[in-house]
Amino acid sequence: MGRIMGIDYGRKRTGVAVTDRLQIIAGNLATVPTHTLLQFIKDYMQREPVERIVIGQPSQLNGQPSESMKYITPFVNRLRKELPDVPVVMYDERFTSAIAHQTMIDGGMKKSDRRDKARVDAIAATIILNDYLQSRLNQQK
Repeated sequence: MGRIMGIDYGRKRTGVAVTDRLQIIAGNLATVPTHTLLQFIKDYMQREPVERIVIGQPSQLNGQPSESMKYITPFVNRLRKELPDVPVVMYDERFTSAIAHQTMIDGGMKKSDRRDKARVDAIAATIILNDYLQSRLNQQK
């Protein structure tokens, strides 16, 4: 069984998370410069099997696509073209950055560490992926 990769795509930085091999829990992997993301994914996939990629789909409170979709959609299309055997799934990411910040506070992280946007991106990717895993479990019930 391959891992599932979660992505919190950003214009400058992108948070990346992966599941364990049994696809039970997600953990953050890295935050990478977005312009290197595709190569990062390919390099990772040479070391570890990835069964699916879940990309956070930003939307507004009213459910309409967020402005940032104009940057994400071309990347998703390129990813699907370059890795045609790996399903790419878009998953609602509303409030993940806010949840990531709250998680950092609840975990007792210092204020200076909470300002580290790369850390927030990695945590947000983990939250997206864990939410996706939970939704799959709920669908099986």
